[in-house]
Amino acid sequence: MSWVRASSVVFLKEVHEGFRDRRSVLTALFFPALGPALLVVLISIVSQTSREVDEKGVSIPVAGSQNAPNLVAFLSQGARVVPAPDDPEEAVRRGDADVVVVIPPDFGERLRSGRPAPIRLVVDESRDQARPAMRAAERLLGAWAHQTGAQRLMLRGVHPAVVEPLALEHVDISTPASRLASLLATVPFFIVMAIFTGGMAIAIDTTAGERERQSLEPLFTLPVPRGVLVIGKVAATCVFGVVTLVETLLLFGLVPVALPASRIGFSVKLDPWMLARTVGLGLPMVLLASALMVLVAARARTFRSAQTTLSILTLLPALPGIVLGLLRARPADALLAVPFLGQQVLVMRMLRDEPVDFIQATVAGGATMALAGLVIAIAVRSFERGRPLFDE
Repeated sequence: MSWVRASSVVFLKEVHEGFRDRRSVLTALFFPALGPALLVVLISIVSQTSREVDEKGVSIPVAGSQNAPNLVAFLSQGARVVPAPDDPEEAVRRGDADVVVVIPPDFGERLRSGRPAPIRLVVDESRDQARPAMRAAERLLGAWAHQTGAQRLMLRGVHPAVVEPLALEHVDISTPASRLASLLATVPFFIVMAIFTGGMAIAIDTTAGERERQSLEPLFTLPVPRGVLVIGKVAATCVFGVVTLVETLLLFGLVPVALPASRIGFSVKLDPWMLARTVGLGLPMVLLASALMVLVAARARTFRSAQTTLSILTLLPALPGIVLGLLRARPADALLAVPFLGQQVLVMRMLRDEPVDFIQATVAGGATMALAGLVIAIAVRSFERGRPLFDE
């Protein structure tokens, strides 16, 4: 019997048994829905917050407004000035106020004497929801300070342009996708997790599970090379990994349908062509993940031990990519050769509407395929030595 035919027999047998375990199949298909659902919720919250700011404007609580009526009048031109709470620090800490401007009693006296007039801006930099109010308060206070300084210079016969050597022009080249980078950074994470989750059950069942059921020994007695068993089991695991990969991307593709641009005010770039390219980037990851899970599960002593080990293994390839996405750092092209990480970097670039060429995809895919081949070779060697049966 040829290698191809023998591997096909093992492959079909493992796939058939895998689909018979309906509970495992449903569990594997359930997880990919979590990522798109979470993305829909997060984008809805962000867009709702942005709409509220646009519709209602920014509220800036001011304490001691009687100490600087002209400043308060200036702030009222760009925001709604409201009374400050009794304890500004505690209110900001609890989230009751996004920002509080505190004007001390000696503000007017110091301003009239030409000395810097102190103002306290109470903020909590860790709260993303408070950033619009913080930016508005800083912008308005800066504009008032600039205007007051220019008036002082003109009273002394000095043109304000003399002390302004720079004419700063702010050019924003960000796109809606890049502004959503922190949210979209979860997409590569869920792609990797879906690949592992989809194939984990069958990888464990065809190795540690068969070992506990004592059905692995008859396979080892077949007159076929042990590598045939490895290839068949890895290929069967790949099938489930590909299914969950495609399911995840299809559900992510429905995000723009659930959240059209007219509803949230911006578009999310998850078009069919981008998703098809992501499937191509994900296939090498499916092969490597399947090979790793078969190798690790085959060396586990029990079914539960294999589950625990693979649960930890699942997190390791996904975390570096999501950390880079949250930090919004642009990784060096050399990192494209790192399996799993290279694909996640390229997916993030596509989500940010940045160009991804064939060479970059080839480097990332080639490195991952090379490592997958090495892992499969190690698994074959392990099976040839009978370790899935005799390791204790």
